[in-house]
Amino acid sequence: MQSMLAAVVHPMNEAALHCYARCVTRVAVGGRERGDVPGWVLVTIMTAGLVTALWLVADDKLKELFSEALDGVVGNAP
Repeated sequence: MQSMLAAVVHPMNEAALHCYARCVTRVAVGGRERGDVPGWVLVTIMTAGLVTALWLVADDKLKELFSEALDGVVGNAP
């Protein structure tokens, strides 16, 4: 009867208790999970740099392609 009562009062095993303790701690600290912020910043900056570099190199060609595409839609194509 004692072990049955203990199982009802304390139904969690050690792994579940550990998980519960981590959840309670995370909520108590504010629930914020910090990610890899410097990695995301680096990816964003590198992407912006790559787009800028490509734009500087291919600006004239991009303008030409855009004009040709618009002319093809409007009907002013040669």
